[in-house]
Amino acid sequence: MLFSLNRKRFKDLSEQEIIALAISSEEDDARIYRGYAENLREEYPDSAAIFEGMAAEEDDHRQRLIDLHTDRFGPTIPLIRREHVSGYYARTPVWLIENLGLDRIRAEAAAMEKSAEAFYLQAAARTTDAATRKLLGDLAAAEAGHQRTADDLVATHLDAETISKEDTDAHRQFVLTWVQPGLAGLMDGSVSTLAPIFATAFATHDTWTTFLVGLAASLGAGISMGFTEAASDDGQISGRGSPVKRGLSAGVMTALGGLGHALPYLITDFWTATIIAFAVVFVELWAIAWIQNRYMNTPFFRAAFQVVLGGALVFAVGVVIGSG
Repeated sequence: MLFSLNRKRFKDLSEQEIIALAISSEEDDARIYRGYAENLREEYPDSAAIFEGMAAEEDDHRQRLIDLHTDRFGPTIPLIRREHVSGYYARTPVWLIENLGLDRIRAEAAAMEKSAEAFYLQAAARTTDAATRKLLGDLAAAEAGHQRTADDLVATHLDAETISKEDTDAHRQFVLTWVQPGLAGLMDGSVSTLAPIFATAFATHDTWTTFLVGLAASLGAGISMGFTEAASDDGQISGRGSPVKRGLSAGVMTALGGLGHALPYLITDFWTATIIAFAVVFVELWAIAWIQNRYMNTPFFRAAFQVVLGGALVFAVGVVIGSG
């Protein structure tokens, strides 16, 4: 049977295949943990040490499974991985977790151990073969042991002060890499496109033309803002993080900021579209004020006054020019 074309159900696996699947799963998890450790080593060396220790635990369990397989079935281990078995638990792609920060990596590691334990317990409960039941029960116990080992490693490497410092550093990096450029983009996209969009709207009373102008202004501003942010600072000296991430954040948020009040002009009735666009602008400006207050520690009413005043002035310019 070709596993890639027709996946086996877990209940149809032989005992040898179950052991082989456990071996490959332990190997994959060890590689995932080492990837986390490498990703965190420079900024969070204490957390990196935890994941190195967890990877070593996975290696130990894998070796015990290999020894078991060699004793019972010989040295040739069938190649069976998670994706070959229907219903077997999957792992979140490593590249996605690495980009979501320290807290997300810690949470994913805990979920990895819990999902593995739960799966083995459920599998053990479903089987009627005593030897297979024992094997699956042992694997479940091993995964529970991994969780206890992780707790021991945390106690060894991470005291309360270290955890607090790493969490503070992670939050600061998140703000510098994602929030700050994204906020700048949202402000630029929301405010700078007000004048051309509403000038076109009041000059032409043509909703389709207004939408096209808004679309062009929003996408153009997004591309420009994204490239400008990415090219302005490589992040090495400033510590602001990957220029690609910052450019992506700034570019996407700039485009969204403009598209928010351009999309209502897909409605053919001019005043209906304009009233909805007004409402969207109001929401956008207050969202900017909230983000400034939440992540940049700017007093809410001061942020609201600055943003609303600036937006109102740009909006008024657009309406005056368009009505002239």
